[in-house]
Amino acid sequence: MKTWRNSRRLGKLGLAAVAGAALIAAAASLAARESKAQGAGAETAIFAGGCFWCVEEAFDKVPGVVETTSGYTGGHVENPTYEQVTAKGTGHKEAVRVRYYPAQVTYAELLDVFWRNVDPFDAAGQFCDKGDSYKSAIFVADDAQRKLADESKQAVEKRFGRNVATRIEAASTFWPAEGYHQDYHNKNPLQYKFYKWNCGRAQRLEQVWGPAEHS
Repeated sequence: MKTWRNSRRLGKLGLAAVAGAALIAAAASLAARESKAQGAGAETAIFAGGCFWCVEEAFDKVPGVVETTSGYTGGHVENPTYEQVTAKGTGHKEAVRVRYYPAQVTYAELLDVFWRNVDPFDAAGQFCDKGDSYKSAIFVADDAQRKLADESKQAVEKRFGRNVATRIEAASTFWPAEGYHQDYHNKNPLQYKFYKWNCGRAQRLEQVWGPAEHS
């Protein structure tokens, strides 16, 4: 597992070194998507489920989700970088901010998607990625989200008859990650699939939740 985790880190650092003008274009694209997602009626949910590439892919498939952004949250360092977060000491987790239309998909339904895409019993991280920045969490914006998150966590614990490691925390400042992380599963499909498979994510999810549902 350490080999694949190091491979992922080296791959990301290599991308950062050669990005150049592409990062500027990605940042502009991200700003445009965020502007669109802030339209009337859109609401926000924030989830941490290990590698944000994979969490972003999962929510991109959900009808009613208008935008997903990989980033960092839950810590105390302002405007953190990937290197700072993975080096530990910032308190941040890799997370994904989801903008969605509640008339098309509810927060409770988003919680169902979240649970199906994490190992809720891993207290050390997620899959091959270990450490505080990879631990799973639900960041709630208000009492309504907290109530639904608490209820969903209790339902998972009741289903499996064991405690869930996933934390429910109050949402704080969300810091978007570097441009080369955004839409990684679409921009780098081969590298992404290689990482995801060797990290054992799909295999472990099937052990926990059963075969994935395909639309």
